[in-house]
Amino acid sequence: MTGWQQSPATALLILADGTRLEGRGIGAIGHAAGEVCFNTAMTGYQEILTDPSYAGQIITFTFPHIGNVGANDEDIETVNMAALSGVRGVVLKADITNPSNYRAVQKLDAWLKARNIIGIAGIDTRALTARIRENGMPNGVIAHSPDGYFHEPSITAELNAFPGLEGLDLAKEVTTAQTYHWDQTRWEWNKGYGKLENPEFHIVAIDYGAKRNILRSLADQGARVTVVPATATAADVLAHNPDGVFLSNGPGDPAATGKYAVPTIQKLMETGKPIFGICLGHQLLGLALGGKTSKMHQGHHGANHPVKDLTTGKVEITSMNHGFAVDSDTLPAGVSQTHISLFDGSNAGLAVEGKPIFSVQYHPESSPGPHDSHYLFTRFLNHVRAQKGMEQKPEHPKVEA
Repeated sequence: MTGWQQSPATALLILADGTRLEGRGIGAIGHAAGEVCFNTAMTGYQEILTDPSYAGQIITFTFPHIGNVGANDEDIETVNMAALSGVRGVVLKADITNPSNYRAVQKLDAWLKARNIIGIAGIDTRALTARIRENGMPNGVIAHSPDGYFHEPSITAELNAFPGLEGLDLAKEVTTAQTYHWDQTRWEWNKGYGKLENPEFHIVAIDYGAKRNILRSLADQGARVTVVPATATAADVLAHNPDGVFLSNGPGDPAATGKYAVPTIQKLMETGKPIFGICLGHQLLGLALGGKTSKMHQGHHGANHPVKDLTTGKVEITSMNHGFAVDSDTLPAGVSQTHISLFDGSNAGLAVEGKPIFSVQYHPESSPGPHDSHYLFTRFLNHVRAQKGMEQKPEHPKVEA
């Protein structure tokens, strides 16, 4: 009779300080380096893993049961399918179970393989999360080898070669390669996604890593959307004769992307056209107005972040995903801070006084409230309606009992 033997680890997560975590491999085979962050959302893991804003990151899910509703063809956020999303890896507590949801068409493990995302399960994600909260988001490398053999010199070399997200422009990696048009509207229960038939407005969206549901939210407001690459110039944008300009979310350091994006945004602001930015678009707008951005200690990643609207006093439950923030103390005169995070007081929104230009740091399209922040899309299109002399819509329509 032989003694009990533990199966060898088939996955590793090694942090920059040498911390080594062993677990069970899932998803793609290989190794990849990135910044390790954590996300506190209890649902929406497929949307998170396809959000281009996570490019260059390894996501630790604090909720223990990830994958239990499987994967489907609808809950995908990345628009640029050639770039998939840019997520480097995923860290889980529990093993992926068989899916239990009527919309599931694939097990999460197979879905991860198809998207070339490396995963590790069996990790004490509470301890890892506490470590990130205490020490900040570390660089790390995740590896998966089904036979348990790892060529550690190669793994360590990849970790050492990863520069971190500061100073890194990732928008060029996830943006669209060519201009295209969007007319799909939001998903409805048992109906799926709709199509905008009679657009009233034309919005140009600059794609720094745009999410599909943002584009759907604009279409829901009656806007036909033309999506242009991150490197589009002001002349490129204005050649489409838009009624307004949208600055999308995206990954990386806004100061790095700002080297080419800020001059474009500044020229667009001179036109007087309405401008609305989300996430990276918010940070780039802040830079274009003369403010500064900085790297956050642990970032904001989750679907339960309270944000206070300083203009109304109301609190919204929001979805957030960012590791950089606009420094509100650097905003110049004529630019007001409109929203703040109630977790740490960091900036979550700004507006240019007397002009139809504003932005928020969070994701109003993600519906965690569930509809707390949808009014922002109405506000943006109301600026367009005002310039066209049209009747404006209420930002918070009454709900009949």
